[in-house]
Amino acid sequence: MQLTPGLTSLPALNAFLNGASAVLLLAGRTLIRRRQMRAHRMVMLAALCTSLAFLCSYLYYHAHVGSVHFPGQGWSRPLYFSILLSHTVLAAVIVPLVVVTLTRALRARYSLHRALARWTFPLWMYVSVTGVIIYLMLYKFFV
Repeated sequence: MQLTPGLTSLPALNAFLNGASAVLLLAGRTLIRRRQMRAHRMVMLAALCTSLAFLCSYLYYHAHVGSVHFPGQGWSRPLYFSILLSHTVLAAVIVPLVVVTLTRALRARYSLHRALARWTFPLWMYVSVTGVIIYLMLYKFFV
């Protein structure tokens, strides 16, 4: 299947959005540790927006392209599929966690927000970082 130029650029955009989410998550964690609540709120909302933009772009791309097969051979295959499996499972888990964590913050239920954010942050970070790794393995390293 011949891809249009717009579709071929979406995987790179998706990796960028995942990477941006990871950077914003780290910034948000740093800000809250410094007790800069307003800045933390803005950065975390930006992380949410980049993750939502990623999700929309990802779904659009795969609705038009379908599944993309991993081209690597040998040791890279089990490594890739292990990362992909953990990424996929946690990507499904992280969506409701982010929604509940955000809802608790917006309702000023900060102790409940903090308790759940301790789990949400590392899982969201893992999903964002492994999204970039999957892109690199699928489109750059083993092509």
